[in-house]
Amino acid sequence: MQEKIIQALLKPEAYPDDLKEIKHIQTYISHVFLTGKFAYKIKKPVDYGYLDFTTLEKRKKFCEREVELNRLLSPKMYLGVVPITEDGGEIKIDGNGVVVEYAVKMLELPQDKMMSELLSKNRVTKEHMGQIAKIVADFHKKAEVSVFENKYGYLDSLEFNWKENFEQTFSARTTMVDAGDFDLIKEKIEKFMQDKKELLKKRIDDEKIRRCHGDMHAGNIFLDDDVFIFDCIEFNERFVQYDVVADVAFFSMDLDMRERHDLAEEFVRKYVGLGGDDELLQLLDFYKCYYAYVRFKIKMFTSSDEKISEDERKTARDEAKKYFELAGKYAGRLEY
Repeated sequence: MQEKIIQALLKPEAYPDDLKEIKHIQTYISHVFLTGKFAYKIKKPVDYGYLDFTTLEKRKKFCEREVELNRLLSPKMYLGVVPITEDGGEIKIDGNGVVVEYAVKMLELPQDKMMSELLSKNRVTKEHMGQIAKIVADFHKKAEVSVFENKYGYLDSLEFNWKENFEQTFSARTTMVDAGDFDLIKEKIEKFMQDKKELLKKRIDDEKIRRCHGDMHAGNIFLDDDVFIFDCIEFNERFVQYDVVADVAFFSMDLDMRERHDLAEEFVRKYVGLGGDDELLQLLDFYKCYYAYVRFKIKMFTSSDEKISEDERKTARDEAKKYFELAGKYAGRLEY
């Protein structure tokens, strides 16, 4: 059914807006349709264990959750959830008939103002890093403090997430990456978590574990008169109930991956200066390693998606290897 919906949404008559062109983008979990003024995102009916969009009810729930959470950072961008309907074989957004899917409706932002595009043209400055650092620091100060079943339940969650990462990528240990490097990262991470347990507990006591963004990278940041940080994780609370250093690490890791270490260092410096949280520097490489590894895992999954082209799968494989290499570099810098 969703394939039928996708084909329908490639045609202007499926939309309530007067439009001339439709651009279709897909990720490993969603389809996005750009219409010039608005963007419509539908979730793929997939189950990766850590996320489950397999039923219409679940996709509706997570569409609503996505809008609710992203309005905290980008209230002007997220417009709501709209039904996709079918009536007499005709599929429309917000039309008559039976609801067959749901979409998140957003303002379409100019692609040339996305930070990922601006970085490629060397148009991102240290002043931008100050702007972003302030937005992120303010967001973290207001973010909900995480509450687990027991006071130090965050440590269990952190260990579980790492264990899951290694288990879900074990098949790549000899097929995509070097087995020795895989084992070394695993050993370094497990030792760091054990040796830094008291520091990690202190972060919990100091209420540094909050509901973070969870996916803070240049592809999810819009830079213009307004700065929008969007597309936070809505599908699994385990991936966002983190030390605030996690968002700082994800963004600076992404800048490292793009070989903009100068901007990464400036962002971290400005963020620490705003919050006075020098302590997070002891954990920065640990969390950078985590997010580089998560990106490796996602790219690994994408590389086996038969619904995308072979060229896209090859690109994903190449990117997976680069993220794995970066994770290894961070792991090698960990101090016990």
